[in-house]
Amino acid sequence: MKVLGIETSCDDTGLAVYDNAQGLLINELYNQKKIHANYGGIIPELASREHSKKIIFLIDKIFKKINMKKDINLIAYTAGPGLVGSLLVGATFACSLGFALNIPVLPINHMEAHLLSPMLECKSITFPFIGLLVSGKHTQIIAAYKLGKYEILGNSLDDAAGEAFDKISKLLNLKYPNGRELSNLAEKGIKMNLQFPRPMKNHSNLNFSFSGLKTFTADMIKNKNLNFQQKANVAKAFEDAVIDILLIKTQKALRQKKWSNLVIAGGVSANKLLRKKSEVMMRKVFNGKVFYASSKFCTDNGAMIAYLGSLYYNKKNFSSSLEILVKPKWSLDNLSVL
Repeated sequence: MKVLGIETSCDDTGLAVYDNAQGLLINELYNQKKIHANYGGIIPELASREHSKKIIFLIDKIFKKINMKKDINLIAYTAGPGLVGSLLVGATFACSLGFALNIPVLPINHMEAHLLSPMLECKSITFPFIGLLVSGKHTQIIAAYKLGKYEILGNSLDDAAGEAFDKISKLLNLKYPNGRELSNLAEKGIKMNLQFPRPMKNHSNLNFSFSGLKTFTADMIKNKNLNFQQKANVAKAFEDAVIDILLIKTQKALRQKKWSNLVIAGGVSANKLLRKKSEVMMRKVFNGKVFYASSKFCTDNGAMIAYLGSLYYNKKNFSSSLEILVKPKWSLDNLSVL
């Protein structure tokens, strides 16, 4: 059984084919970072136009490898959350292709696909588990009970962690995409005497706030002629603070639920410090395990969409529709909204 996955939620055009028996067969990805680099961030209109151009190119590559009408059993596409223009490109393409080839079509929640993406490579992950979703737009702690049933335990009240990374990186004059560059710079940093704040560290709830930390860090950078080492020191202190906040809240969630498995997903899950500290925490504090995807599956990709589509197909837990459905603010704890 093969599923074609289509991902166009933001600025990455991803198409992939996943087979239940053989695993991931094809994974094609086009990244637009060169287009948006000149602007220091994503321009939604440019992103959707580029999706329209590249999606035909990528499906043509897949057509050359697979007989779509004969081999594909399901088309899964990202319906949200994301940029509405970008989502519409993928949704329209998926539904049109499904109609033309008489193949069922399934809308997928982008964040659920991220959350379960580590399962692409690790089949030993089982429900229930605590999920830490960390990206440029989302910072959430999720209680994952079973496929399709999730509870958001904590959310960002302002900037997402990835967004805070990007903004501080920009102030340090690092290249776009900024977050990864900041982490690379932080590796060369030396611990500072000045303690950076850990916002909401002692709050009983599991919500996040990074605006205060961002402002504190920005004040240390603005109007100062920092040399390379000073910038690296600031980057290190800032990264340490963000990772501490993420894991302090995650530890509280694990204690609340009395679970011992943690899944970290989303673009920021590729952060080396986050992985290292989470592994130590799970081993020493909970005698449990932490799971995350390979770096290539942390950012947006069609493979995670195809994989999640296959899970729903196997459960027979979906209804196909050729209605073009997108929901830019589709929440993970309200999957039935479509």
